[in-house]
Amino acid sequence: MQSFENYTYERPDMQQEKRTFNTLIENFVNAESIDQQNGAITKINEFRNRLSTLSNLVYIRASIDTNDDYYQNERDFFDEIEPEIQELDTLFYKELVKSSFRDELEKQWGKQLFQIADYQIKSFSPEIIKLLQKENRLSSQYSKLVASAEVEFQGDTYTLAQLSPFTESKDRFVRKEAVEASAGFFAGHAKEFDDIYDQLVKTRHKIATTLGYKNFVELGYIRMLRIDYDAEMVDVFRKQVRESIVPLATKLYEKQAERIGINSLKFYDENFRFNTGNATPKGTPEWIIENGKKMYEELSQETKEFFQYMLDRNLMDLEAKKGKEAGGYCTFIEDYQSPFIFANFNGTSGDVDVLTHEAGHAFQFYSSRNIGIPEYLMPTYESAEIHSMSMEFFTWPWMELFFKEDTEKYKFAHLSEGLQFLPYGVAVDEFQHLIYENPDWTPDQRKQAWKELEEIYLPHRDYDGNTYLEAGSFWQRQGHIYEVPFYYIDYTLAQMCAFQFWKRSLDKNDNAWSDYLNLCKLGGTKSFLGLVEAANLRSPFEEGAVESIVDSIENWLDSVDDKSL
Repeated sequence: MQSFENYTYERPDMQQEKRTFNTLIENFVNAESIDQQNGAITKINEFRNRLSTLSNLVYIRASIDTNDDYYQNERDFFDEIEPEIQELDTLFYKELVKSSFRDELEKQWGKQLFQIADYQIKSFSPEIIKLLQKENRLSSQYSKLVASAEVEFQGDTYTLAQLSPFTESKDRFVRKEAVEASAGFFAGHAKEFDDIYDQLVKTRHKIATTLGYKNFVELGYIRMLRIDYDAEMVDVFRKQVRESIVPLATKLYEKQAERIGINSLKFYDENFRFNTGNATPKGTPEWIIENGKKMYEELSQETKEFFQYMLDRNLMDLEAKKGKEAGGYCTFIEDYQSPFIFANFNGTSGDVDVLTHEAGHAFQFYSSRNIGIPEYLMPTYESAEIHSMSMEFFTWPWMELFFKEDTEKYKFAHLSEGLQFLPYGVAVDEFQHLIYENPDWTPDQRKQAWKELEEIYLPHRDYDGNTYLEAGSFWQRQGHIYEVPFYYIDYTLAQMCAFQFWKRSLDKNDNAWSDYLNLCKLGGTKSFLGLVEAANLRSPFEEGAVESIVDSIENWLDSVDDKSL
C-alpha cells in the first residue's frame, strides 16, 4: 500500500500526449459497436485520469509549500498546459455528443454526462487558450500573494491562518489588534490585489465575448455546470435570504453583543462568541485525529473504512505552517483512488469543522470512486457542498470527544454561524454578478458596490474606523472571487440542504443518514436538483423553503440559555 509521499509525478510531454489522445479519439470515432465504443471511452478516461492525477499532485504539493521551487515551477507549467488539456477534453465531448451510439450510451451512463459535455463545449474554443493561460497565471499569483503573508504581531511573525486564533481572544484589545494586523497585510498590498482582480475581470470578459457571450455572467454559469437553474432563480433565492435570514442574523449579532457584555458589536468582536471564551478543541492536532478516527468508526461501517483508508495512505496535511497556502480543500487523485484533505489547523473550533467538512467531501469521493466516469467522481460544486456541510451536522453526537465541557457552546455557535453565513454568501454572489455585468468598473467602483451590498446583507457590520475595510475592500480576502468565479452561492444552497439533514437527524426515526449515504454514492451522476430530489430534500429555490428551515433553527437556538454558556 503506497502512501501519498510515494505517489509519483513526472512532467507530461504535451506533444506526445496530444498524439496519443488523437489516436484514442480515432478509435472512438471508428468503433463499429457499442462495446467497442465503450472500450474506447475506458481508454480515453484512463488517459484523462492520468493527466488529472499529475495536475493534482502538483497542486497539492505546491500549496503545501509555496517555497518549494520544483513544484512551483510545475504549477506554472500546468497553468500553461491546463487549457490545452481542456482542448483535448472538448475534442472528446464533441465526438461523444454526436456518437452514432448516443442513445445506448445515454441509457448506460445517464443524461448528465451529455449535459456536461454540451456545457463544456459551450465554454471552450482554441482561440481562448492564451486568455485561459493568463487567467490561470493571475489566479495563482493571487494565492501565492496571500500565502506570502508574514504578519508581525506581538513580537512574533504569523501567517494569516496562524493569526486567526487571536481574533477570538477574550481580550478585546488583542482581537482588535489581530484583525487590524490581518487587514493591514491586505491594505499593504491593496494595489496588487486591485491590479490582479482588474486583469482577471477584463480577461474573463474577453474570454466571454470571444466565445460570443454578452459578458462573463452567462459563461460563468455554464462553466459552473448550472444545468437546471439560472441567474433568475438564484436572484429569487437571494431575495428569500434578504427577507427571512438577514433580520434573524442581525438579531443573533445583537444577542451576541449582550452575551459578551458590550454595547456595540464591532467587526473585531464578531468571532468572539462567549464571555467565557469560544469553544476550542481540548488537545493537539494528533489528538483531534485520534478522536476523529473514533468518531468515524462509530458513525458507520462505511465512514470507519473510509477514515482508515485516509490514515493508512497519509492523505491529510492539516497544520498551519509558514509558506503554506491559506484555507482548506479536498481533492481527488484519480490513479491512486485517493481523496486528499488540505487544511490549516490553528487551535480553533475550525480545526474540527475542517475534519468534518473536508472529510464530507473526501467521503463522497471515496463512496463514488468506482463509478468509472471522471465527470461523475464529484458532482457540481453546489451539490458537492451538501456532502461537506451535512457531515458537519451528522457528527454532532461526537462533538463531546473534541470539546468536552464546551460541547453545547460549540453546537450553539456552529448552528448560528451557519445561519449568519448565508447573507454574506449571497452578498459575494450578487457582487460577482455586478462586477461581470460592469467589466469596465474601476477598483473604487467595485469597492463602492461591495459597501452597498454590506449595508443590505450585513447591516450590523461596523469596521470601527478601519480605513481599508470601510472603503469596501473586505471581499479581497475571499479567494473564490479571484480563483473560481461564481463559486459561492453554492455554499448557501448547500447550507439550506444541510440544515434539512440537521433537522431530520434530530428525529431518530428519520432515515436521514441512509439518504446521505445514497447521495454520496451517486457522485455526480445527476444535476443539482436531481441529487436534491434523490436525497429526499426540498429545493432551496422553492417558495417558502428558506422560511421553513429558519423557523426550526430559530426555535432550537431560542431553547438554549446562551448567556449561561
